[in-house]
Amino acid sequence: MKIIKSPLEGLIIIEPDVFNDTRGYFLESFSLKKYRELGINSGFVQDNISKSIKGTIRGLHYQVGKSAQGKLCYVVRGRVLDVAVDIRFNSPTFGKYASIELAEENHRQIWIPPGFAHGFSVLSDEAIFVYKCTRYYNKADERGILYNDPDLNIDWKVDTYLVSEKDKTAVRFKDIENDFVFSGSV
Repeated sequence: MKIIKSPLEGLIIIEPDVFNDTRGYFLESFSLKKYRELGINSGFVQDNISKSIKGTIRGLHYQVGKSAQGKLCYVVRGRVLDVAVDIRFNSPTFGKYASIELAEENHRQIWIPPGFAHGFSVLSDEAIFVYKCTRYYNKADERGILYNDPDLNIDWKVDTYLVSEKDKTAVRFKDIENDFVFSGSV
């Protein structure tokens, strides 16, 4: 397993070991022992799968309070641009984002701890996106940031956007509440 340093403290980009042969490939998508060694100690309680078509943008989402989620994300079909925005007040990278292409060909994963808003755009004709969550979804604790917020200036790398009504009416980044505070460690 290879770890790639992220520009945002706490985000971990993972390239699992992939074993290819004439039949296809094999990889471990998750190993509690290996991921604990990376500092991913929170137990996962929910897996989610999203199937989307090209140009879809989902996000930027996060949950607060006791529902704040860490997410381990990867793609099993297609390609997406995965985006995480640092929403931890007092963080040296507050308001900055990191993006990474997750694809069935590169098998990359990204660990997004609580304190980040998360979204993705679909770059291929369709994509199946999988993510493990450390807390159950709770509608009352759900929050969102406008996907095309000019203060964030995210390049989603798609020409035509397909966005839900909920995501079109999310709050501006400058109006988010102080739900997460950077403490120097994640």
